Amino acid sequence: MTMPPTASTVYIVDDDEAVRDSLRWLLEANTYRVKSFASAEAFLAEYREDQPGILIVDVRMPGMSGLQLQEELIARKSHMPVVFITGHGDVPMAVNTMKKGAVDFLEKPFNETDLRDIVTRMFDIANENLQKQQSKRAHDAMLGRLTAREQQVLERIVAGRLNKQIADDLGISIKTVEAHRANIMEKLQVTTVADLMKVALASDS
Repeated sequence: MTMPPTASTVYIVDDDEAVRDSLRWLLEANTYRVKSFASAEAFLAEYREDQPGILIVDVRMPGMSGLQLQEELIARKSHMPVVFITGHGDVPMAVNTMKKGAVDFLEKPFNETDLRDIVTRMFDIANENLQKQQSKRAHDAMLGRLTAREQQVLERIVAGRLNKQIADDLGISIKTVEAHRANIMEKLQVTTVADLMKVALASDS
């Protein structure tokens, strides 16, 4: 079984104490770290984007529902994988949540095998998301080393402009453009224009 990274936690949000206790027992028996909350509001009060984990949440709760919590996390641009706990009548609603990015849903009563399989898959997704975020931060930091003028030159290189055209665009000499290109390639740690294009275009992916 794929184990979660040490920094990750299973967050459970359900107003039913018996369900919270049952999930906690099943998950902790499989060595997962668990934090449970009786409401979406209580979860949001403690939630921090820099603490990666996965979320198991009930669809129907007093106050903020699981669906509203999902909407709030989407608004916050959270990458946390979400799975919904649903009763039989909530299945169509749960399917709709998957269209908004939920990983899956657990229909009551759920068994340990289904829960373990879904949680394992969610942590795989969480790890992948975390790696992408770390790569993006490193990439953004690299681009952030460029001066404003170097960024202008890079934009025109990506657009396919030639050195003479870039020089005309910016009102500088061709030699200055060449110097900027050399600095850009050094700062972005690339040796070919093809690699430079890959780095530059990765910011849009």
